Amino acid sequence: MGMTMTQKILAAHAGLDEVKAGQLIMADLDFVLGNDITSPVAINEFKKAGFNSVFDKEKVTMVMDHFAPNKDIKAATQCKQCRDFCGEHSITHFYDVGNMGIEHALLPEKGLVAPGECIIGADSHTCTYGALGAFSTGVGSTDMCAGMAKGKAWFKVPSAIKFNVIGKLPKYSTAKDVILHIIGMIGVDGALYRSMEFSGSGLKNLTMEDRLCMANMAIEAGAKNGIFAVDEVTLEYVKGRVDREFKIYEADADAEYDEVYDIDLSQIKPTVAFPHLPENAKTFDEIGDIKIDQSVIGSCTNGRIEDLRAAAEILKGRKVADNVRCIVIPATQAVYLQAMEEGLLKIFVDAGCAVSTPTCGPCLGGYMGILAKGERSIATTNRNFVGRMGHPESEVYLASPYVAAASAVTGKISQPSELTD
Repeated sequence: MGMTMTQKILAAHAGLDEVKAGQLIMADLDFVLGNDITSPVAINEFKKAGFNSVFDKEKVTMVMDHFAPNKDIKAATQCKQCRDFCGEHSITHFYDVGNMGIEHALLPEKGLVAPGECIIGADSHTCTYGALGAFSTGVGSTDMCAGMAKGKAWFKVPSAIKFNVIGKLPKYSTAKDVILHIIGMIGVDGALYRSMEFSGSGLKNLTMEDRLCMANMAIEAGAKNGIFAVDEVTLEYVKGRVDREFKIYEADADAEYDEVYDIDLSQIKPTVAFPHLPENAKTFDEIGDIKIDQSVIGSCTNGRIEDLRAAAEILKGRKVADNVRCIVIPATQAVYLQAMEEGLLKIFVDAGCAVSTPTCGPCLGGYMGILAKGERSIATTNRNFVGRMGHPESEVYLASPYVAAASAVTGKISQPSELTD
């Protein structure tokens, strides 16, 4: 029996000719990631274990993005611990205020992840890099510690689900709607510890930003990782970014999949995930009048330039509704600069939005967008668990930048066609 893309990558990094689902392996790592929340725990364990050096100062990164710029003394202390550690160990890729970004948007942009690589990160949305045809997955801080020290990690080889993507998205339907549709279809545990593998003729109609969005939310279906077949779109994206050799892996024709789903992009409608799980996906024929208090446009899911362009298309010449707070967060400094050069930031400010420096802030209920009791937010983020964005009796609705922007204008959850038709 053949192997899936993920299985081929893991076999190569374990020095094996083949692996099978359920097999325990130790694999070499190409990159290890931590942020300002998870890295301090890894650093403490690193010191406790008596390690005195990292396995490769070019292959470890820490990104200060969750509570940075620092929101309080504790956040400042955590960032200082990361800063000191990276200085002590001459870590090349340390990203702090002014040159950082939201980690899962920053690393692909910087060319730090590439097709065929094996990557771990002490953050669950590390699965984002599967958009480039890499195996990437989130781990705990103790695994990050071992990865930093030894450049290796234990894995149980996952089985896989195949998504055969065909067609092309209609106007105002986005990759966010695709992944919410899929999670609604299979459930938040529908891919539990399995690989979500995307291929098919429709991939050519999905940009790299689309793929990054979809791979990012693989974890919301319980997946170990999400991964896209490498094609011309992938190679065009990494050209000029990745300056090292990499290997492209393709699934075998006889690879075994637990399930196979056909996803016709042309049938995807604007979709909203209702509280309090991403699987509570509804299209607008199921949605009534739902008043909102806040709209958040950004995050590692939807803070890239295409996302900001979509939001600006809706907000241009319009105003955010009274009693609605609209917060726009470019995912990286480069995205921020490009949005400024394209005039998008002026559109946002003229509409009455607050525009922030890159930060994860409101997505995890950290800061810069906390909800009070009874408040509702529409958000382009990836999770809408109880209390995710603030008070446990607040509500978060997940949607695309188009829907988040349209909702900010109307003051209720709305599809963009309500404003543009």
